[in-house]
Amino acid sequence: MRMFISFAALFFSVVLLQLSSGGVGPLDALTGIELGFSQAEVGFLGSAHFVGFFIGCWWAPRLMGSVGHSRAFATFTAMGAIGLAAHVIVADPYFWALFRIGSGICVAGCYTIIEAWLQAKVNNETRGRAIASYRVADTGASFVAQFMIGALADVETYIAYNILTILCCASLLPLALTRLEQPETPRATRLRPALAWACSPLGVAAVLVAALSSASFRMVGPLYGQEVGLNPNQIGSFLAAFVAGGAIAQYPVGWLADKFDRRWVMIWLSVAAVIACAFTVTTSGQGTAIIMTAAFLFGLTTFPIYSVATAHAHDFATSDQRVALSAALMFFYAVGAIAAPYTTSVLIGLYGPGALFYFISAGHVLLIIFGLTRMRVRRIPEQRTPYIYAPRTTFSIGRLLGRNRDR
Repeated sequence: MRMFISFAALFFSVVLLQLSSGGVGPLDALTGIELGFSQAEVGFLGSAHFVGFFIGCWWAPRLMGSVGHSRAFATFTAMGAIGLAAHVIVADPYFWALFRIGSGICVAGCYTIIEAWLQAKVNNETRGRAIASYRVADTGASFVAQFMIGALADVETYIAYNILTILCCASLLPLALTRLEQPETPRATRLRPALAWACSPLGVAAVLVAALSSASFRMVGPLYGQEVGLNPNQIGSFLAAFVAGGAIAQYPVGWLADKFDRRWVMIWLSVAAVIACAFTVTTSGQGTAIIMTAAFLFGLTTFPIYSVATAHAHDFATSDQRVALSAALMFFYAVGAIAAPYTTSVLIGLYGPGALFYFISAGHVLLIIFGLTRMRVRRIPEQRTPYIYAPRTTFSIGRLLGRNRDR
């Protein structure tokens, strides 16, 4: 309890930031359609967010080194608030894409600073509890943010974006008022994408498919929900069911990943994901309860793949490679997340809402084939790292998780 209280400011900032950033994607989708944006333009906004995310992950450690943690956090928060508030000035998808880049930079930058602060303050005795508390704060706020969507969709557009702007600005207050001493600035993580491929080609492929699944669903899912007849309140519940399924899956999947060959775990998760996609498409007209169940099953089967993939890749890494490997895997996730929303939105425009899940299914089928192929090439190592839930937040998350993998 003392540990949680001592980090309360950091966790409160995470909650407020997630409430703000977790609502802007679905709100952009619903508002954009009302303003006459095409489905491809709505998907383009989701891709723009991940462009900003990539920039923020790269820039944040360097800005911290120049101006310190608190000033860097204030800078990124200001960029996010400006991006949110500017939505009501002009109703143009390309301007909105620029605003979403600002929001993406804000999210990645703020999370990088919070994780660097946590990393500097925890020790081996408190690391596990700190990560667990961080996970609860982040996932819980993400879950609540989805339910905000329906409420925000019922008010005037400028009020909805103002509420998100206020939450973004409010995330600055806990860190600005905390008495915690600012830690030393960690050295910026060097991006070495080739390291991830050298350690585990299957891990890279699985991370790309995880990005395809998650980014497509979270950014384009509102389009699908609207196409199958859900109202804004129900779309919020639809996305929340996906988050809930992913959160619930972490423990049982982690147990399986520690007990059995992780390649088989990834393969069977992908098989289950294909089945979940088929179930979603074939039951889309059978009522709201079935649609919500399908979203829950989709989250249950797809959300844990990233953590299993990172655990598998770390099985082949040395202790001094862990931070760079985590950053490299996050790089590939960002690449997949940039491409996925725009691609799936175009496919929905051409072939209907089911195209979202056909495309995701194709990615998982390729992962199954590649996984089976890789199993014939290399054996699993005798010494394996423990499974750890790996948040897809920043390139620096490896610093926070690294020592846990060496236990």
